[in-house]
Amino acid sequence: MEDGTLLLAPGRSLGFFTLGCSLHEILTTIKADVKLFPRFQLYHDDARPITSPIHVVLADNGIRLQFDGPDQRLRLIEVLDFTKAKILYKDVEVFKPAEGYGGLSSGVSGPKFRHIYDKLLGPTYGGEYIPPRLEAPNARGTYNLSYPGVAFNFPVQHTAYSPKKDFISLLSSSATGPATSMAIFHGESWQKARGTLFTAPPINARALHLAGKGKEGGPDEIELVRAHGEGRIELVRRSSPPFWITLSETTPQDLIMELGAPDSIYRKNDHRLSIHKDRRASDVSDRSAVGLAHHDQMDSDHGSAVGTDNEDEWEDDDEVVAEAQEREVAAAEHFYNYYHHGFDILISQPTQISPPSPTQERKEMDLHEESELAAQPLNHLTATKIIFHGNIPGSYQFNRHRRSRWTLEHVPSDHYREPLNSEMRFTDISGRLKEVYRSYYASEEEERLQQRGMALNRGWGDSPGSSCELLGGWEDGSAKKSKFANAGSVLVEGDGDVGNVELFGFPGMIFEVLKNGAVSALTVY
Repeated sequence: MEDGTLLLAPGRSLGFFTLGCSLHEILTTIKADVKLFPRFQLYHDDARPITSPIHVVLADNGIRLQFDGPDQRLRLIEVLDFTKAKILYKDVEVFKPAEGYGGLSSGVSGPKFRHIYDKLLGPTYGGEYIPPRLEAPNARGTYNLSYPGVAFNFPVQHTAYSPKKDFISLLSSSATGPATSMAIFHGESWQKARGTLFTAPPINARALHLAGKGKEGGPDEIELVRAHGEGRIELVRRSSPPFWITLSETTPQDLIMELGAPDSIYRKNDHRLSIHKDRRASDVSDRSAVGLAHHDQMDSDHGSAVGTDNEDEWEDDDEVVAEAQEREVAAAEHFYNYYHHGFDILISQPTQISPPSPTQERKEMDLHEESELAAQPLNHLTATKIIFHGNIPGSYQFNRHRRSRWTLEHVPSDHYREPLNSEMRFTDISGRLKEVYRSYYASEEEERLQQRGMALNRGWGDSPGSSCELLGGWEDGSAKKSKFANAGSVLVEGDGDVGNVELFGFPGMIFEVLKNGAVSALTVY
């Protein structure tokens, strides 16, 4: 609301803060209203950025938001200072400053039990008492009073508490002060919900415009990405059937029909890795291993299908013509940026598909027996590459996209049949992939050379893109101002020095890996 009033919906939301929404969605909305949210603090664990929760603290609003690490979805909304947030529930204020003092408030002001019980939420079951850590004459414990989807903490004089005493008498006595905090969560009670608070499937969508609206709010959101090898990618959706993308076949029209219009379109013009384009051999191992230059620009022999019947015998004039054709092809290349889905899709001429995995099931390998592409006109554009973003806190491109979760279905090993996934450390992922693709290399030395990491420092340039595509600068051209590009003040708790990344390549895949071992982006081609 314009005056900053937040409407309370127990078990669902506080204002626009809706349980289940993505971290990207919430931060983007906060940063769009600097007047109402002048600053925020983001806390994360540098060593475990994916498995540990992420906290967003709005100190000026008295609010703390907690997100799970793997999916980055809002799980818990806490009001820690009632004096900084005007909250309404069914047209009744949760707290009026004039009524909060007295009892054991000690300068902390919040709603009294009588107000919550008589005017706000009504009767409920008894809650849970948490005794103080230290026994002292004036020690106070905490009584948690829970309703479905919302709970309050009250400070209670420890000497006044007795398990035999009626909780209504206890909370309405002078031994109990006003509530010090309020929590909004999904569940019947706080005691039942807290055990699965960060793991239970959220009931709401990640995007605010989809929350509670189903498919009416726009294209269905992507829950999980499954890579099946040989350019086949399955997008598992929230309520619709899966959408399959076949690289070098799926058209831009197909993408728009199923995913909606892209949030932006980026014209590809960064070829800073083209110096590595000649690092390839005639066998399939070199083409499919690191192949970093193959992803920076479309090579004439493995990229666009423009050419002649006798390319090996080109004369100088023919080379000039071929270079001109390559430039024309490159000029037609562009990215569909789907920030709200968590990925970017390269639109270009069809390219040669990636080779199958040696351990891929036979039934999955009969769809692409022919890997060579027929010549196509320059205006025949398809999806040829997808970059899935991890949105790792502390990374250079944090909050450009929402987090995209993925699994690799096509690389099982004899000892590990479960799919690799986006929550795993890269050391575990690379160990499996090295085992699977060992037969692609002629020698151990060739394998070692092809699987070296390529260092990339994103902090020195103005390109916050992913993998070796190095997508262009932020929309407002202020990439060097702040990794959050926020107009307000931001404090990020963490070393903030994980922007230096390494690129590692395997057939059909490129991994962008941070210093803490987290995969910040996966490119599938």
